[in-house]
Amino acid sequence: MKAVVLDTDDRLHLTDLDEPTPGPGQVAIAVAYAGIQYGDVLVRNGHFDLPRPFVPGFEAAGRIIAVGDGVDQARISEQVTALTGAGAYAEVVLASAELAIEAAGIDPRIAAGFGWATPTAYDLINTVARVQPGEHVLIHAAAGGVGTLAAQFARAAGAGAIVGVAGDTDRAGYAVRFGFDQVLVREEFPDALGGRKFDVILDPIGGPTRHANLERLAPHGRLAVYGNIATFEPVQASANDLLMQGKSLLTYNSNLLSQTHPGRLADSARRALRLVADGRIHIDITAEYEPADLDTAIQRLANGATRGRSILRVAPVAG
Repeated sequence: MKAVVLDTDDRLHLTDLDEPTPGPGQVAIAVAYAGIQYGDVLVRNGHFDLPRPFVPGFEAAGRIIAVGDGVDQARISEQVTALTGAGAYAEVVLASAELAIEAAGIDPRIAAGFGWATPTAYDLINTVARVQPGEHVLIHAAAGGVGTLAAQFARAAGAGAIVGVAGDTDRAGYAVRFGFDQVLVREEFPDALGGRKFDVILDPIGGPTRHANLERLAPHGRLAVYGNIATFEPVQASANDLLMQGKSLLTYNSNLLSQTHPGRLADSARRALRLVADGRIHIDITAEYEPADLDTAIQRLANGATRGRSILRVAPVAG
């Protein structure tokens, strides 16, 4: 099979590999499209200690062609969107059967763009912060994959005001298309908010922004942390101070959840996918690449030149 391999020279190469065979609890998927995400930048830049040569790619859409022990044979030929640990940039990828979510009737391009971001955004709003009708929500990285989806899930949950924070005016202009009532540029936060407080804040930033977010929480507010874009330096928070105002600092790690409680992640993915299928949630596919152009796609993502979701065309479904 054809596959894109990240080799020891830090470059991506299109090459031929043996087709993998599913093990117990796994399915083999003939990949139509694969999602391109920021994890690809981190892998390419060596932030994860992974053996090379390595086939990257963490999001796949396609058709199940084989199953391992313990998986129902009836799933063969099922159209799925899959969250994978690696290998999606190949004609065939292995995935946990539990995290290969049936996606019959979903455009495979949309199914590839669904990826990790959609269930992450769903969980942040619905199972971590538990946004209630009328609550005010602040979302950082508003123009990102999770941010644009989280605003839509917050609106679907009945949130009141939804405010975003984006890196620059271009990103802010893009983000407003996804249900935000207002989007600030990063330099405007938090001063432009005046004395406003929020019931829920989503924070993938870290550093001083995390302290500012804690200050912006209303009594009984929830700060949901799911990344450290700015810095991995630890942020100190006083449990006593949080307790006095009923504030909560919560964290979410979808990769860890996929390993410890994959059924929970799969359930959230199915719920999110139903909202996508119903047209209530929009996944914005803005670029499609060929395997030979994957390095360009990843570099554009690293440079901040990408808006919306990018996908890789591996073997499009006939017809």
